[in-house]
Amino acid sequence: MKKFKFTQSIQFKLILIMILLLMLAIQMIGGYFAGRLQDDLESNFSSSVNERLKVLRYNLKEALMEERPEDEDGNELRQEVQDIVNIYGRSDSYSKLQVIDRQYRIIGADTERDRGKIITEASKFIRNAILYEEDTETIQRDSRTGERRLIRVVPISNNDERLGVIRLEASMEEVYDQLNRISNIFINSTLITILASAVIGILVARSITKPITEMRRQAMIMAQGDFSQKVNVYGNDEIGQLATTFNDMSDKIRQANHTTEEERRKLSSVLSNMSDGVIATNDRSEVTLMNEPASYLIGKSFEEVKGQLIVDVLQLEERTVDLLEFQDGGSITIDFSDEEQFFLIKANFSLVQDENEQFSGLITVISDVTEQEKVEKERREFVSNVSHELRTPLTTMRSYLEALTEGAWEDKDIAPQFLDVTQKETERMIRLVNDLLQLSKMDHKEQSMQKERVNAIPFFHNILDRYEINKENSIMIERYIPKDSIFVWMDKDKIIQVIDNIISNAIKYSPNNGAITFRILKEKQRIKITVTDQGPGIAREKLEKVFDRFYRADKARSRELGGTGLGLAIAKEIITAHHGQIWADSEEGKGTTILFTLPLVNRKRGGNR
Repeated sequence: MKKFKFTQSIQFKLILIMILLLMLAIQMIGGYFAGRLQDDLESNFSSSVNERLKVLRYNLKEALMEERPEDEDGNELRQEVQDIVNIYGRSDSYSKLQVIDRQYRIIGADTERDRGKIITEASKFIRNAILYEEDTETIQRDSRTGERRLIRVVPISNNDERLGVIRLEASMEEVYDQLNRISNIFINSTLITILASAVIGILVARSITKPITEMRRQAMIMAQGDFSQKVNVYGNDEIGQLATTFNDMSDKIRQANHTTEEERRKLSSVLSNMSDGVIATNDRSEVTLMNEPASYLIGKSFEEVKGQLIVDVLQLEERTVDLLEFQDGGSITIDFSDEEQFFLIKANFSLVQDENEQFSGLITVISDVTEQEKVEKERREFVSNVSHELRTPLTTMRSYLEALTEGAWEDKDIAPQFLDVTQKETERMIRLVNDLLQLSKMDHKEQSMQKERVNAIPFFHNILDRYEINKENSIMIERYIPKDSIFVWMDKDKIIQVIDNIISNAIKYSPNNGAITFRILKEKQRIKITVTDQGPGIAREKLEKVFDRFYRADKARSRELGGTGLGLAIAKEIITAHHGQIWADSEEGKGTTILFTLPLVNRKRGGNR
């Protein structure tokens, strides 16, 4: 998860908001308080000045209205006015105090240098006071010293008679110094308050954001698949309810994840243990999932085909295939054969749709149908061969019977021949049907073996003696049989049938005055019997097929000699049922050897018996 700075956190934002709100409140309160304080201080200072001016004004008025003897220089009046100023006009806060008569002469002042002067350029405030009895009050700043002063101009009159003017300048620096001291105290207290509020804000913000931080940490743990931990609930407020809801959500996600994981394991187990291959694609027909059997069947790993189109993976690009046609469970057989191996795969397609019934993917189940196709091909060939083998004698019999029916039975020379052919064809069909019945029973495991402990040496001698006694031609049988006793478990009748089928074939294909070699070799835990003829031999590419049903290396000669093509197939089934092996070895023009093995009797088993 991406890390963020402290300045981006909720805690910092809460602290900043609290400090800003507090500063705004303090600024509003401080501004209002400073304004009111300044007004009050200025008002109090002005009131104090006015009170003293009232007393001074009253006494000056009395002095100016008093009748005096003629005094050309007015020294007596000035002296009296000055005495009044000295008594009532003295103050540490006054910067300048002047009493001016109607002729703009200073008749009294707090400084000696101003006394007796005539004001040549009277200010408008003095003129307005003398002319119009206008009482003015203003605050001005000295341009040289920067000192702020209260300038007060008060007229002295008696009814409509103008007596003079009092002009007063009072320094207000003490007022503003006091205001500055109070402002500094306010600023310091503001800073202390902000610092304290920041600390309190940190504590409050931490208490608010702590559950959120824990939920964030738990969310990161949940993202890794761990749902075992819980978020602490610190109260029943909104954040506490959020923490409770978060814990409930965690439990539900854990249950859903557990259910999903169980389903995933089930699906994985099903896919892994399926004998069929499964390939899943997305809505673009790109491979997104494939199990091991599918990888084995197509000969490619999932990493190799991931993201490829399904038509490319299944080698369908050379044929026109619309996968949407298989939405009802269609299938197709794909030929994966090469020069060395015949290999067929059957693919079944199923569409996957979303909740809007739109195409969202494809599930393809593939299976190896090579053996099925081989079995089906063999079944068709078997039916064809059986039909052909039965039709040939039946056609022959029908022809001879029709000839007999049409009158040939009256011919004493021809009728016996026709009946003899008919009898031989009937016997041939009976042998064929019996062989088929025997193979059918073996295929369905219906024919049981009556195995017993048999000494193979005299057993095989007896079989070969029978052929030498009843031989119809000059074929010799050469025996290479050990003299020692060799015991095997066998069904004697079935093994006799095997030897009969093998030697009969050898006699059929051997030339006149030829020889058949019968050999028994004792090997470890088994005996190997070989029968070798001097016939025309079999090509090597046909050796594996001689044990197939109805297969004939020389079809024309086999039919001429009355073979059904099932002898070696029956021999193979019998030997396999005895847990042995049978195979052929031959070379064209040099005869054929049929070999088979039978297991020896186990000594422990023989002793117990």
